[in-house]
Amino acid sequence: MAIELVRIDDRLIHGQVATTWTKDYDIEQILVINDKAKNDTMLQSIVGFAAPKGVKIHIFGVEQFLNIIKKQDIKRRTMLIFTNPIDILYLVENGLEIEKVNAGGMQFKDGKKRITKAISVNEEENEAFKKLIEKDITVFVQMVPKDPYELYEDYIK
Repeated sequence: MAIELVRIDDRLIHGQVATTWTKDYDIEQILVINDKAKNDTMLQSIVGFAAPKGVKIHIFGVEQFLNIIKKQDIKRRTMLIFTNPIDILYLVENGLEIEKVNAGGMQFKDGKKRITKAISVNEEENEAFKKLIEKDITVFVQMVPKDPYELYEDYIK
């Protein structure tokens, strides 16, 4: 598979993704994996508008993406964007093979605990991160590529 980066960012595609991550990883396509975005035409328009020039954008629901990866390999240099680690864990438990997850942005809301200035999680999300780490998947916190590379597990010890 040609998955170059798996990123969690509840803003989906925005300036940082468009200008830094896609260039640093030489991304050819971005796959947004999110049930809400798949069913929201307004959000789809916003995501499409924010896409970097020359980078293909596709939006899939979680189950839809699972069915796709079971049938075919990803051949282009690809970034997967999620809004939470729960969906990633589900896909990993059902056959998605990845080595790393970039936790880039999860906004603080009621019921969430602030882990870093950019990452806030509820208990279910924190447990999903822990399970990904238990599966030897590196979870690193980094808003933009020039920021220090920090391991999520260092924040939860």
